[in-house]
Amino acid sequence: MENSLEPPDNDNQLTATQTRWLLLSVLIVALCGIAYELIIAAVSSYLLGNSVAQFSITIGLFMFAMGIGSYLTKFIQSELVERFVQIEIAVAFVGGISAALLFLVFPYFALYKPVMYGLILVIGALVGLEIPLLTRILSRSASFSDSLAHVLSLDYIGALIGSVGFPLILLPTLGLFRSSFAIGLLNISVAVIALRLLSHSHPGLKRYWKYALAVIAILILLIATSAWITRFAEGQLFADEIIFAEQSPYQRIVLTSHPRNGEVRLYLDGHLQFAGSDEYRYHESLVHPVMSFGKPPKKILVLGGGDGLAIREILKHPSVARIDLVDIDPKMTELSQRIAPILALNQNSLTDPKVTMHHEDAFNFVQRSYAKLQPESDWYDRIIIDLPDPHSEALNKLYSKEFYGLLERILSDDGAMVTQSGSPFITREAFWCIAKTIDATEFQVLSYQTHLNSFGEWGFQLAIKKNNPLHLSELALRNVSMRYLSDEVFRRSQMFSVDNSRLESPINSIFEPKLYLLYEAGLSR
Repeated sequence: MENSLEPPDNDNQLTATQTRWLLLSVLIVALCGIAYELIIAAVSSYLLGNSVAQFSITIGLFMFAMGIGSYLTKFIQSELVERFVQIEIAVAFVGGISAALLFLVFPYFALYKPVMYGLILVIGALVGLEIPLLTRILSRSASFSDSLAHVLSLDYIGALIGSVGFPLILLPTLGLFRSSFAIGLLNISVAVIALRLLSHSHPGLKRYWKYALAVIAILILLIATSAWITRFAEGQLFADEIIFAEQSPYQRIVLTSHPRNGEVRLYLDGHLQFAGSDEYRYHESLVHPVMSFGKPPKKILVLGGGDGLAIREILKHPSVARIDLVDIDPKMTELSQRIAPILALNQNSLTDPKVTMHHEDAFNFVQRSYAKLQPESDWYDRIIIDLPDPHSEALNKLYSKEFYGLLERILSDDGAMVTQSGSPFITREAFWCIAKTIDATEFQVLSYQTHLNSFGEWGFQLAIKKNNPLHLSELALRNVSMRYLSDEVFRRSQMFSVDNSRLESPINSIFEPKLYLLYEAGLSR
């Protein structure tokens, strides 16, 4: 059986140097293969949302395509090295341009999924061809069983390096486009290694130098122009002029400005966070009702809100002595302290001495606070949740029954909590799911909404503990400077029309995540 798997007799034996370099190629091939997979899934998560679905679909299709590629190698009976070089040139080119191609076709939405699935299948099949061919080539210098053991062990190591290196090193430092181009260059180096080491024993390889050099030239050119390509591709996604764009380890931050009226808009991973023309309506509605309930608050916890706009409103209340701002992304809070358009909106609120910033996951911060804040005097008087919409499973946990249960334990007995809850019209099921989830804990809930020109109807959930002797109906706004909100406006905000009124919805849990699926279903409609 083993002899039937050996290469034909007319193929040349490998030298020790050739064997070592081809084994290194196994590592590179595996690293590149997993990186292409992650790049396509990351782009699709950015553009389409629902990262669980995008990564699951990408990984599943990629593995299926690899299986097809591996099966097809049985039909390659000769010229193994030449076929391997052809495959490396092809996968380096297709994989290298994959991220940019997906961004460029996204405005033509009907084309996006066919192109995405096509890229996954083509790249997966090519990657599936690589390892069996390398194993058969390397079996010239050792038994097939030894070659298979070496190849598979290096394949797994390369996959580990790629899966860890992409999110921790490549994406934060190079971004999606340059990461894709750089991985393509690394991949083409495998073809160059083969051409350099094996051309003298396989003269037919020499004709592939021009193709390899052409792919190298294209990828280098793409890296050199990646800033322009990024601006052009993102320009297709945003109607306004992009004045700032940066990839942090956590998200893509884009700031735009309207060419005529100069309105500033902030996007995180493609999702609009605020529009400068009406953000005050949102932030006044988020902050002042919860700050007005009960006795004047002193200690405030803000989860999210790294733009400093909610902090601006909180600081209008003279009783406030301390604000803990928890935002996972230090890049966001840094930009909010140095980018002039944001500073003009937040009035430099993040530099106020009352503000202490914590750059960590909100769930982890609350868990740690619960373990630390034992005396009631340490608890928070108000908790304000200004997090992005639950468009992924990572954000889903921050709208879960378990999370609200933790928040209840670090909130003073007469304190109050509020969370933004998305659109009660567009994502109606998700909005009322949040209300029901909070109500399933030790909180009682008041739902209300406001109208934003940039978002449409937008909703909030205000909550106090069920044992609080005061009633939410007794809430009257404190006399602070506001451009939009008044007692009358707040009373009207608690009335919902028939088409966005309460409906039956599930309770969202970490163990049974339902909210982000409801959110995605609402958006898709």
